[in-house]
Amino acid sequence: MSIMLFILLQLFALVSCSPRRCDPGIRGLCKPTVEEKPKCTDVSLSYCDDMPYTQTMFPNILGHKTREDAEAGAEYLLMSVVESLLGGECNPEIRMLGCSVLTPRCERQKVLRPCWTTCEAVRKRCSHAFDAIDMAWPYFLDCDRFFVSDEEDCYDPLEGLKAEQNEEAADSMENPPPEDLATTIQFSYHTNAQMITTLKKVEERCSDIATTYSIGRSIEGRELLVIAFSVNPGEHELLEPELKYIGNVHGNEVLGRQMLIYLAQYLCSEYLLGNERIQKLINTTRIHILPSMNPDGYEVAVAGVQDNTGNDDEEGPRYDSSNIGRNNAQNVDLNRNFPDLTSIVYSRRKRKGARTDHIPIPDYYWFGKVAPETYAVMKWIRSIPFVLSANFHGGDMVVSYPYDLSKHPLERNMFSPTPDDQIFKFLAKTYANAHESMHLESAKCGSSASNSQRGIINGAQWSSIAGSMQDFNYLHTNCFEVTVELGCDKFPPEEELFIAWHDNHDALITYMETAHRGIKGIVQDEEGNGIKGVRISVRGIRHDVTTAENGEYWRLLTPGIHIVSATAPGYAKAMKKVHLPPRMYKAGRVDFLLVKAIPDPEMQVQDDSIMSIDSYDRFDPYNQYERYTLMADVSQNQELREEKPWWWNYFVQPGGPAPTWLLKHY
Repeated sequence: MSIMLFILLQLFALVSCSPRRCDPGIRGLCKPTVEEKPKCTDVSLSYCDDMPYTQTMFPNILGHKTREDAEAGAEYLLMSVVESLLGGECNPEIRMLGCSVLTPRCERQKVLRPCWTTCEAVRKRCSHAFDAIDMAWPYFLDCDRFFVSDEEDCYDPLEGLKAEQNEEAADSMENPPPEDLATTIQFSYHTNAQMITTLKKVEERCSDIATTYSIGRSIEGRELLVIAFSVNPGEHELLEPELKYIGNVHGNEVLGRQMLIYLAQYLCSEYLLGNERIQKLINTTRIHILPSMNPDGYEVAVAGVQDNTGNDDEEGPRYDSSNIGRNNAQNVDLNRNFPDLTSIVYSRRKRKGARTDHIPIPDYYWFGKVAPETYAVMKWIRSIPFVLSANFHGGDMVVSYPYDLSKHPLERNMFSPTPDDQIFKFLAKTYANAHESMHLESAKCGSSASNSQRGIINGAQWSSIAGSMQDFNYLHTNCFEVTVELGCDKFPPEEELFIAWHDNHDALITYMETAHRGIKGIVQDEEGNGIKGVRISVRGIRHDVTTAENGEYWRLLTPGIHIVSATAPGYAKAMKKVHLPPRMYKAGRVDFLLVKAIPDPEMQVQDDSIMSIDSYDRFDPYNQYERYTLMADVSQNQELREEKPWWWNYFVQPGGPAPTWLLKHY
């Protein structure tokens, strides 16, 4: 018993010596823990240090508990890059609006919310800038969610900025107001975002004659945006010729890209100003402009220039322009990536009845590396009845014309003309002669200097290549295309852009006007229905064009007398003699009426080398392109690039949640 009592006493002593537990039911036994209330603290986020206040509070409106949490989020990352992402547009308004949510104003230990009216005004003015890069309006700039009305004691987060703008406006009252930004040419390089924004602004400013559309995306997801001009820019009109300009095929050859951006602005502004020449051109032609076929390569080229700006060697090149950014993101040279149809023509040229037009794409092509940019342009070329085209490069000062691939057995450089050599020389001379200096001997530069004549050269004679875009246009479609080399400096300084525009702008317009040279017309049957696929042949030129969906055709020809015929299976051949005067600047109208006839087997050319229309119409028959892109993405353990915009990877952080709120179509 005594032992038991001793043990109990020891236990009691231990209990009495231990800290007494907090029992809320016993008053005064212990003090409850009091959490420290959030207090105003200095604004310490570097991209928000110009706000019209100096104090903020955490947790912020988004729930970030600390400054470190806010800095680690995709919201702050977006604010830090929004200027370059949007090409400087709506900056700093967007950034300051975001900072008013990430680092809200704090006064007297109380958070103040920004005004709804300010948010809504910025959203209306700047939402198109996010649309231009295919990004959703940021969720933390949701005016109804994070901003309040004036009645709730809100503040204007742009107060300081507006004061500065008012001072600048007062200082410039004596100066005339600037022109509309959509049509004002800024002679500086455009980022991809700025390029898209500029084209969208032109579309908005000249909505009656301009529209933008996408033909696809680059391997990194950047949009291949086209702007079209016409009185009805969204669709083809009967007998209206279609033409296209393509720039930046090689990412580091940037002058053509800038010239085409300026051209879009120029066409819009001059049309509105009543320029009769521009109005006539747009009223009678449908013009398609793709400033950049290789936006991914352009990004690499720009980075290469920036990395080499510290080069003090004044005599050396600004950077190794032959490599940096030339190819696309797959390291594919896009001007060598088209189907090589020229070799097919050379292999058949000695066969009776062999043609040099509408050559089908061979099936084996699809089992190679087909870049998405090439694929998009090929589908585009096939979908519109283009008559005329030019693509723009840099590194030389010359206009080259097909063929690009030499007919030499070893593909050595050699003059290799097409059946339409005369019209191609005419087209090339048209651009070179309208250029300020390209046709002059003193302007020669680059590797073409020894063989070019007055600014033009046959492509194969200059530098034989297979799979070029201009050869593909000529041999697969009705479109005649030349390649314009705009200068020996592939990435010239910005101060030279104005001179380049001055040198090229008349040539750009004059070349487009040649879409109206030659003849055009409609081929109909006895009931007045247009006939598709009729061959329009010119005696002495072994290259035909075919009629479009409703029987219309265009045939570029040099001045002179031509014998033109129209043939189609099941119809009797029709023939006409055409005289085109030298100074005829409008296409002659030559229609054909085809009468049904019983086909004569002896009159039909039997040649296995001439594939059927069915073969021509098959585009990617084995769906190899899609399979290739799927395999390429799986091998890199990525989602389909086509589904994510080019900027997506910048915001995805390892181990963190994917910021899907950035995606417009998620």
